[in-house]
Amino acid sequence: MHDPSSYPATRLAAEADDASVIANSRHEPEWFSMIFDRYFTTIHRYAAARLGPGAADDVAAETFLAAFDQRDRYDLTRPEAKAWLYGIATNLIGRHRRGELRLYRALSRSAARDDVDGHADRVTDRVTAEQLSPRLARGLQSLSRGDRDALMLVACADLSYAEVAFALDIPIGTVSSRVHRARTKLRKTLGHAAKGV
Repeated sequence: MHDPSSYPATRLAAEADDASVIANSRHEPEWFSMIFDRYFTTIHRYAAARLGPGAADDVAAETFLAAFDQRDRYDLTRPEAKAWLYGIATNLIGRHRRGELRLYRALSRSAARDDVDGHADRVTDRVTAEQLSPRLARGLQSLSRGDRDALMLVACADLSYAEVAFALDIPIGTVSSRVHRARTKLRKTLGHAAKGV
């Protein structure tokens, strides 16, 4: 194993996995900026899809502050920190639940486009707060928090079921059930646009 101090910083950033960066940040906090640089944009995009762009700034910043504070507890056997960060962001979004539901209510009343591109799974896979149709917003609003969290981590964060299970600290079978239940409910809400699903 090479001494990290013998590499230029840019090479270190490119070669170090997240676990190594977090381990180094425990003694040299400036290393954590690499985690921020790698994931801020995706965490912000996820928060914006859930809460709108205004609250996303706060949630994304809070996510990295919380992650920095919790870095001593990070499981270093996990080379990628993505699911961990999405789990923190999802918990913080839970604190903004009223804001999320308010956004969905406003979008569901919107005169914006009310068409859906066919397959409900494809629709949810591309959902963002700015692209929600009123019917899809109504459907998301009607989901339980647990079902919505699991679905949005799959749809917006593009996490695997195993990553969602880690992020939410629940069994993978529970993730599967929640996503299935959420998609079933959305298909009913979307009506004719989801026929043949």
